[in-house]
Parts: sequence; C-alpha cells; structure tokens
Amino acid sequence: MKKIYTKLAGAAAVLACVASGPAQAQAGAYPSKPVRLVVGYAPGGTTDISARMIADVLGKEFGQTFVVENKPGANSNIGAESVARSAPDGYTLFVGSISTAINQSLYSKMSYDALKDLDAVALLNVVPNILAVNASVPVKTVQEYIDYAKKNPGKLTCASPGNGSSAHLGCELFKMKTGIDILHVPYRGSGPAVADLLGGQVDSIFDNLPPLLPHVRAGKLTGLAVTTGSRVPFAPEIPTIAESGVPGFDVAAWFGLFAPAGTPPEIVQKVNAAVNKALTSDAALAASYQTNGFLMPPPPNTPQAFKAFMESETRKWGEVVKATNLQIN
Repeated sequence: MKKIYTKLAGAAAVLACVASGPAQAQAGAYPSKPVRLVVGYAPGGTTDISARMIADVLGKEFGQTFVVENKPGANSNIGAESVARSAPDGYTLFVGSISTAINQSLYSKMSYDALKDLDAVALLNVVPNILAVNASVPVKTVQEYIDYAKKNPGKLTCASPGNGSSAHLGCELFKMKTGIDILHVPYRGSGPAVADLLGGQVDSIFDNLPPLLPHVRAGKLTGLAVTTGSRVPFAPEIPTIAESGVPGFDVAAWFGLFAPAGTPPEIVQKVNAAVNKALTSDAALAASYQTNGFLMPPPPNTPQAFKAFMESETRKWGEVVKATNLQIN
C-alpha cells in the first residue's frame, strides 16, 4: 500500500487540462438529469457495493439521481466497453477496479483500450488482500509457507475468484518473487473459493481481507500476511508479505470512477471534487467504509493522479501476465 500511496502522490505534478468555454457552460449545468454508474459485475460484489455507496453520496451532493446499472461479463469488460462507447457528456460513468488494468494484457482480443477510451475521474477506495491458509496446513508464517512449498513442489493449492482477478495475479506475482511451485485453482467467485478453503479442498488464497478476517479471527483460517506494502489499520496484528521475507511485494484491490474519453474536463473535475468531499466529510460513508474494510484513497485524489496510477497498474500487471504466459481469448 505504501507504494500505491507513493505512486498517487507523485502523480500530483501532472498538469490538469484546461476546459474550453463550451465545456465550462456544460459543466455549470451538470448534472441536469439522472446519471448512470455502470458496474461490470453482478450485484453484491465489492465493485457493486463501492458503486452503490458513491451513487448515494453523489446523489445527495448534486441533488440528482445516480443509478447503478449492472452489466456483468468478461471480467467487467462488457460494462467497461459500453461506457467507453457512450457519449462523453458525464451522464454515463464506469465503476472500474484493478481488473480494468489487468484486462488490458490478460485478454488477447480487446475491443476497447481502457487507457485511451476511458478518462480517470477519481479513486474510490483501496481494499487490502490477505494470504490465508486452511488451519490444517502446517504453516504459521509466510516463510514457513514458502519453505513448505519448496519441500512439496506442486502440492500446495491457491484458490482465486477467477482467472485474472487480483487474487489470481497476486498469487502469480508471489510465485514469481519466491520461485515456488503452487497450483492455482480458479473458481466462479469468492464465495465458492472461500467455502472450499474453509472445507480444506484447497490450501490457500490471496483474496480480499474484509470477508476473510472473521474466519481468521475465529481460528478457521490462518492469516499469514496482508498483501499491501504496509499493515492495515483494522487488522494491525497481521504482518505484511513484504516484511515477512518478500521485499517489495505490494498488491491491493482498488476501485475507481471513469468517464468516456473526451468528457469535458470541467465535468470530470466537478465529479472528482464531489467524490473527494464525500470521502473527507461524509460520516455515514466513512462508517460504511470501516464496516466493509475499505481504505480511503490516498491524497492527492485528482484525475491526473488516478490516471498515472492506472497507467502504472496496467504496466505492472502486464509484466506479470507476460511472465506467466496468462491469456484469455
């Protein structure tokens, strides 16, 4: 997480675009009708929850309706493409995630380019992941996990919510950095993956910390380390992978707001300002973030900083995808 914060802070030096007169006039009246927030996944997941939280606060801020529309499929590509092809007027936005960056290299055939066809608006939240193992696996630390994997090559299994997820790529990055041989087992979502982890059908997982933390604290799972660069405030007792013998390891799921490329900069800035106002001053939103285990995005949460972060994430995961020969047709 420390690196994530550093990358975003360093991007503050990027110059903002200057809006034209017509764009300023359009932004002044914005929004004058309902705004759609498209989510590329089914209702109930972390992306959907993030979208509904921000839709509520933006609706209050602007006095206008913000409607969440779910368009699941292709690891969020269907929803993302629909927004990329929408009119760049600020009335159709996309709630993307780390998958928006991963997909650019993961899929061999992409009908849109997230870096060119979507404008970054604001980062919404960061969600730490955790390396957790079934309590029956005879390891208590990251180093013991690595040693066990080296003594039993190919025996340990690592579950994920699906190919291309942050859990999957986190596992692959860990394998690259440690040189261990563990078997990735993809599932159709976190629910069944965690169920099999609890049941002992799979040994470990690199998935979102919030839903796994109760199982760790109940002793059903062993939480070896969080994947972020620094410890998380709501589970400070859990060390990081980086401090546990894998220097530089820093992975977190994240969720952000995008607009179709070409959206007037004044509208992008107006939505960004509303998001940041809610993140810094809405007590109800802060309480919801704490309940769901979301971390506030680090400052400066500007469109320019978010764009630079998105570019960095796209490069980072592109290297992992290439090194591991991962590809979805």
